[in-house]
Amino acid sequence: MTIHESAEDYLEAILILHQRNGSVRSIDIAEALSVSKPSVSVAMKKLRTDSYIEMDDMGLITLLPKGQEIAQRIYERHTFLEAWLMRLGVAAKTAEADACKIEHDIHPETFAAIQKYVSATLDQYSAK
Repeated sequence: MTIHESAEDYLEAILILHQRNGSVRSIDIAEALSVSKPSVSVAMKKLRTDSYIEMDDMGLITLLPKGQEIAQRIYERHTFLEAWLMRLGVAAKTAEADACKIEHDIHPETFAAIQKYVSATLDQYSAK
C-alpha cells in the first residue's frame, strides 16, 4: 500500500509531538503543521481507517505499529539529511526545508548508500 506524502508528514508530526509532549491531540498536529483543524480531522479519520493510528475517547492519538514504522523511517531520514546538508554548509533553515522534501522521495537503496558513504567519510576523518 502506498502512503501519500501528507500522511507521512502527519505520522512524523505525531511521533515528534509524542516524544516532546507525551501525548498528542489533533490541535497539536494542526499547530505543528500549520494546517486547519478540519484538515487534521480528515487526515486522522483516514489514518484511523487505514490502521496507522488510534484515537481514544479523550482524543489522544497513538501510532499503531505500521504508523510507528513509517513515522520512524521518515523522521530518521529527515534528521540525517538535515544534519548532512548542514554539514555541507547549507543554512539550517534551507537544510530543514530540503530534508523535508527529500525524505519522502528518496529510494531506500539511495538513502542507505548515502548513509554508508557519509559514515565512511566521517570515519575516515576521525581516524586522522
